[in-house]
Amino acid sequence: MRSNIVSLLLITAVLLLQGCETLYFNTMEKVGVHKRDILIDRIEDSQEAQEDAKEQFTSALDQLKQITQFDGGDLESLYNKLNDEYEDSEEAAEEIHLSINKVESVAEALFSEWNGELKQYTSQSLRSKSQLKLKATQRRYKKLIVALRKAERSIQPVLNSLKDNTLYLKHNLNARAVASLKGEFRTIDADIKALIQKMQKAISESDMFIEQLRG
Repeated sequence: MRSNIVSLLLITAVLLLQGCETLYFNTMEKVGVHKRDILIDRIEDSQEAQEDAKEQFTSALDQLKQITQFDGGDLESLYNKLNDEYEDSEEAAEEIHLSINKVESVAEALFSEWNGELKQYTSQSLRSKSQLKLKATQRRYKKLIVALRKAERSIQPVLNSLKDNTLYLKHNLNARAVASLKGEFRTIDADIKALIQKMQKAISESDMFIEQLRG
């Protein structure tokens, strides 16, 4: 019974969000801002979230590196800074997740509208051209969303590692514990570098999609 209630609440929340989005799109349309424009804006917001996350994860890695190079001093202060970096990294990950969801929402609305408007053409030639443009845009969009989600999936393992190291250090504020983190650092270093590469690919795919959409 409880699971049914939870499912109903989730469905209701989704429908409300969809309704809000539809109202927003319709309102913006009335003032001359079309779904295509909103999509470009949201992709650019997603790019900004990716860039911010790249900086944040690099900062967290630098802080962990400082800890592994600890050679006396206030270890608790270093731990507190690492914990702050972990929490900031969580926020950066959430921003990426939300930004991608917003891209998907307006893209689905745009493609649905575009496909529906194909039926309104009286010119077969123009209808065919528009249909070809739609399919090409959808293909490029698919590459974009795959790159975005691939980068997003690579975030959680990094967050998990940062959290594990932070928790371990919290209860082991001593030089021996710090020394044991050096091996962990190499793994996180490799994971974050791979993540940044995926984010950069997503940013590049975003640029190409925006260029095609404006073309």
